[in-house]
Amino acid sequence: MGFNTSLGLAGSYSLSPMPSPTVSDQNYIDFTSSTTAGWAQQYLPELYEQEIERYGNRSISGFLQMVGAEMPMSSDQVIWSEQNRLHIAYRNDDVTANSTVVVTTAASGLCTLGNALSNSMRVGNTALITDAATGLKTLKCYVSAVSSQTFTLKPYTQDELNSGEVTFADADKVNIFVYGSEFAKGSASMSGELKPQFTQYNNRPLIIKDHFKIDGSDTAQIGWVETTDESGASGYSWYLKSAGETRMRFEDYLESMMIEAELTEASSGVADHVSNVNGSEGLFAAVTSRGNIFEDLASLADFDLVLKNLDKQGAIEENMLYVNRSLALTIDDMVAGLNANYQGGASFGVFSNSADMALNLGFSGFRRGSYDFYKSDWKYLNDAAGRGGFGDISGILVPAGTSSVYDQSLGKNIKRPFLHVRYRASQTDDRRMKSWVTGSVGSASYVGDDVMEVHYLSERCLIVQGANNFVLLKES
Repeated sequence: MGFNTSLGLAGSYSLSPMPSPTVSDQNYIDFTSSTTAGWAQQYLPELYEQEIERYGNRSISGFLQMVGAEMPMSSDQVIWSEQNRLHIAYRNDDVTANSTVVVTTAASGLCTLGNALSNSMRVGNTALITDAATGLKTLKCYVSAVSSQTFTLKPYTQDELNSGEVTFADADKVNIFVYGSEFAKGSASMSGELKPQFTQYNNRPLIIKDHFKIDGSDTAQIGWVETTDESGASGYSWYLKSAGETRMRFEDYLESMMIEAELTEASSGVADHVSNVNGSEGLFAAVTSRGNIFEDLASLADFDLVLKNLDKQGAIEENMLYVNRSLALTIDDMVAGLNANYQGGASFGVFSNSADMALNLGFSGFRRGSYDFYKSDWKYLNDAAGRGGFGDISGILVPAGTSSVYDQSLGKNIKRPFLHVRYRASQTDDRRMKSWVTGSVGSASYVGDDVMEVHYLSERCLIVQGANNFVLLKES
């Protein structure tokens, strides 16, 4: 009796081998497809076993490692205080009252008197007053009276503010600063004392998580592509690449979260719909709220405006510039333009260029005024999968060195880098960068399912001290 072909038994086999990589239908080449001539052809194709790194090093981290430090913490909150200015000045206040001799100040001045007054002026102070618009009208005055949020100025060289060669009318915007005091012989001491205001800042760590999961069977599945990524994972098992890229992506998130994190506001959508997600103050948020923002830096005149603003802040001599490609080229052109008289240009530095040498048109550092600047490309602002895909921020100026602040937990002044990361850690647990494996594969702990899961966790926040010395460079 022969095969019963009516039941399909005679044709229940195939002469064509059908290898089947089973990761997904998008990450392997199907040689059984007609579009690839089929695996059953008699000639073996020439295979490139390694992936082509068409995007180079895909990691966008590294910024915080260059400009900051990492330190452990054991609390839910970091608190520090920063000094206020030493001298007394008021900006953009109004001249008021019919006699135009009373200047209304903001309720929160530089310092507060040791009584109920809401400004820092005292009778006997000498002050300079200028118009806020141009600064061309100036008078030196004597503080004759102080009351609540107002004080009275009497000019040294004319009768009143509104009568004389220099006049200030009602509602004029003025700037004022105190440059000393003067008293008559035998007069009493200056009344009231100045007590510095306490300026406190804080930040909270946030918890960052990720994980990778694969079926136990697929960990034994091999492919024809040998994978090697930036984290060092290599082999013919595709899950090694997936696991390696998950870790590398998580490490990038550890930095990008410190740069982009936002505090959760009470009336926000996050606060309404998610419990205990408080957010954190990242670099961009801190500089936006407490630092300086400059838009469209495009010329030396623009850069000089940045320098003049630094003079009004901490005047820190050495600064780092981390910029995108567009701003890096702008700065190169700006610096090169200052030395463009060598046979029409291209005489940079102390060396002479010739027709036979490669011309260096880039600058890694320069000095302007009393400041030194060191320029570096920031990949995060260039990568299309990072902030470079938006183009709204072109760079940031970060002061070099350390700042001295009062640490609430230690109870003393300490020196810290202006920019540093605090992560949760104790003798029991270090949450700087945790990873653990669960499942049925290898030495992982068994949890009931035939899978392998790799978990990642970190709890950290960024501390931006002296944010008034930072400049965020934006595109309008």
